Amino acid sequence: MRKPVMLAAAAAMLTLGTVSPAMAEPGNGHVFTLAVYGDAPYGTSPTDTAEFQATPAFIDSINNDPQVSLVAHVGDIHSGKQYCTQAYDQSVYNLWTRYQKPLVYTPGDNEWTDCHKPAEGGGTYSPSTQQINFSLDPVTHQPVDYASGNPTANLDLVRSTFFSKPGSTLGNGKQHVLSQAQVYDRAHPTDSKYVENVMWQQKGIQFVTLNIPGGSNNDADVWYGAPSQSAAQAKEVAQRTAADLRWLDRAFAQAQEDHNTKGVVILTQADMWDLDSNTAAHLTGYNPFVASIASHTTQFGKPVLLFNGDSHKYKSDNPLSPSAPCVGEVAGGGEGACASVASAHPGYDVPNFHRVVVHGSTFPLEWLKLTIDTNANAPASANAFGPFSWQRMTQS
Repeated sequence: MRKPVMLAAAAAMLTLGTVSPAMAEPGNGHVFTLAVYGDAPYGTSPTDTAEFQATPAFIDSINNDPQVSLVAHVGDIHSGKQYCTQAYDQSVYNLWTRYQKPLVYTPGDNEWTDCHKPAEGGGTYSPSTQQINFSLDPVTHQPVDYASGNPTANLDLVRSTFFSKPGSTLGNGKQHVLSQAQVYDRAHPTDSKYVENVMWQQKGIQFVTLNIPGGSNNDADVWYGAPSQSAAQAKEVAQRTAADLRWLDRAFAQAQEDHNTKGVVILTQADMWDLDSNTAAHLTGYNPFVASIASHTTQFGKPVLLFNGDSHKYKSDNPLSPSAPCVGEVAGGGEGACASVASAHPGYDVPNFHRVVVHGSTFPLEWLKLTIDTNANAPASANAFGPFSWQRMTQS
C-alpha cells in the first residue's frame, strides 16, 4: 500500500529481539517454529527488481533453519508503485517453489484491492467523460494491468495462481490446511469463493488466515477515484467481510471444542489500528473484525496472537487494551497529548490478546522467527506472550 522505505533508512532501523528460552529447545515435541513475513518483495517502481532478485537467498536462509517447519506470508507481494500483472503474480509463485517448507499465504491489498489505482497501473476516473482513463502501455496501447486493474478480477487471478488446489499449501513442504472453499456454510453459497481463507491445528494451536486487505478493507478508497462506490465494490466488501467473520467464528468454535487448544494465531494483511497513516474513515471498515476478535478472544480465555503486515514497521503491542502505547499526537491536545493505538477502535480491554506487525518493504529482507512452546505461559512482553515467543531475523 505504501511506498517502500529508502534502503539506507531501512538498514538503520534494524534491530534483533532477544532469543527466548523456547528457541533453544527444538527437540521438544511441544515446541515448533514458524517463519512469518510480509510486504515483500517490494520495488520502488515497476522496473525495480532489487528485492525480487534478493529473495532466493532470503528463502534459502529460511530453508536452512532446521527449526522452521512452516512459512507464513501475510500479504502484499509487490508495492503500491508496481503494476498488477499476470506475469508478475506467476513470477512470485515460481519464486516460492524454492521453499522447502510449506508456505501459507494470505493476500494483501497491493495485489488486488489497490490495482485500480493509477500508481499500480489501473486508471483514473474522468469527470468530463464520466469514463475511466486506463493506464496504457506506450508501445502496445493495451492496459498495463491485468483486467485494467479491476480489483475483483485481480483477486480471481491471485486465487487461480496461488490457490488452484483448495486446502493445499505452497512451497515444496506439505501441511494439511482446511479451506473455506471446502467447508463453506451452505446457507451462504458465496463463501465458497474464499479459497484463500484457511485454518489448521498444530500441536494444540489453532491457526486461521483471513483475507482482510490493508488500507480500508476495500471500502473507503473508491475504485478508480470515481465519485461514488460502485455496486460491484459494495458487493465485494459486503460478501467478503461476512465470509471472513463466519470463518473466524468457525476457527474459534473449533478451538473451543478442543479443550487441549492452548492458543489461537490469526494471520491477516491489514493493520486495523494503523493510526500513523490512515484516517478514521479508513479504519471504520475494520470495526466488525475488531469486534469479533475481541468477543471471541474474551470468550476463549486463552492467548490469541494476531500477525499482520500492511504498515511495514515492526510493532509488538495489545491494541485491545486501554493502556495501549502512544502512536501519534492529538491535534489540539496540548503538549505531550497523544493518541493510543486503542483509540482507533475504543472501548476494549482484552488482556489475553496480542498482535505483532511484521517488518516489511525494506532491505535487508526480514522475517520473524515464531517459536511456540505449548507448555509455556509467558506474560506479555515485547518478544513473548503465552506459548509464543519471537525473534526478528534479517537476511545476512
